[in-house]
Amino acid sequence: MYLRMDQLSLVISRALDIIEKEKFGASKNHSMRVAVLCAAMGRRMGFDGDSLSALTTCALFHDNALTEYMLSEREGELRADNLRLHCEYGQRNVEWLPFKKDVAGFILYHHELEDGSGPFGKKAGEYPFEAALIAVADQVDVRNHLQRVPPEDLPELRWRIREQLGAGVSPKATGALLDVLDGEMLESLRDGAIYAAVEKTVPVWTANIRDPLIIRIAGMVAHVIDYKSVFTKKHSIQIANKSWLMADYYEYTETQKAQLYLAAALHDIGKIATPVEILEKPGRLTDEEFAVIMRHAQYTRDWLCGISGFEDICRWASNHHEKLIGGGYPCGKRAEELDFDSRLLACMDIYQAVCEERPYHPARSHADTMEILYGTAAKGEIDAAIVEDMDGVLAEYSLQDVPPPDPLKERVLDKGKGVA
Repeated sequence: MYLRMDQLSLVISRALDIIEKEKFGASKNHSMRVAVLCAAMGRRMGFDGDSLSALTTCALFHDNALTEYMLSEREGELRADNLRLHCEYGQRNVEWLPFKKDVAGFILYHHELEDGSGPFGKKAGEYPFEAALIAVADQVDVRNHLQRVPPEDLPELRWRIREQLGAGVSPKATGALLDVLDGEMLESLRDGAIYAAVEKTVPVWTANIRDPLIIRIAGMVAHVIDYKSVFTKKHSIQIANKSWLMADYYEYTETQKAQLYLAAALHDIGKIATPVEILEKPGRLTDEEFAVIMRHAQYTRDWLCGISGFEDICRWASNHHEKLIGGGYPCGKRAEELDFDSRLLACMDIYQAVCEERPYHPARSHADTMEILYGTAAKGEIDAAIVEDMDGVLAEYSLQDVPPPDPLKERVLDKGKGVA
């Protein structure tokens, strides 16, 4: 069974753009525009297929550590070197991907300047040129909102770019961008055209569901999702790890375990669209705020349903707030419409939300958590048999994190496979 991981990459990119808009006011589809520009520059400069794919994929994920940046800021941990940390975390996260080409420094140094005044003090020639290409595309789009520039303003835009970038940015990279920034490129960067443009740009990338790579990528995505809030920074990854334990208990095949793990890791990806002030509100939510929270399950469904091979994964992930007696969301399904793994993830989500610290309650022991789950099952909302199984399997991890499955313990990538 193969999954279209390039399509998952675009979903992740869309989520990252939402975060960047929330934090910095960046316009939507920013990462996609950076990827399209970098791909065009790489082609113009004669990059081979693997090198072009590596550049494009790193450009798509250049801001993947934004949630960690936001969390450190809210926790009062911002330091003078925070931009440096943002780059370090971003490079660390992207190295989970199975590149054929060495991408060391592509994201790490994408805020460097040729005069050495960047966060790492690297001067021209001391960092990969690919980092300079990502940097120039990133800066130009952030400053000019390229999706809004009409073709007739192209001469003024090109002049403005030269003035904005100045001597600090690689002249070679600046020249490469100006070479590809014509009227046709501007049209492709518009919100109505960018999805088609990026689908032509990002290489088709499939992975076997049984490849340990799937588990590593799921862990990376869960990390990005969870760091949206200080109170959920272990939520998705712990549901995924606990789901793997339950899959072992139920004697699932390796394929079934990987599918369930990926669904658990991605179940809250739609929550990235939820404002952090609602996620971390200490008091009771208003009806309007709860309505905003509820939308995340539909976003998860909308974002995952278009990925080839994700049909089961999408169903299980987006059903995690449905109830056996109806009245859940996003679809109000009832017992006969909810398969076993949808029921399992619903139980796992409640378990993790109850046991972990939240703004409105402290962390709870396994025994206290199970008391709440048994009560919920008694109301007919969740599967009582699954709850009983969880009681036996998870008891030994009371107030402890469940460790990741074996494929996540060693970050060794197979360089013979991958996207680039």
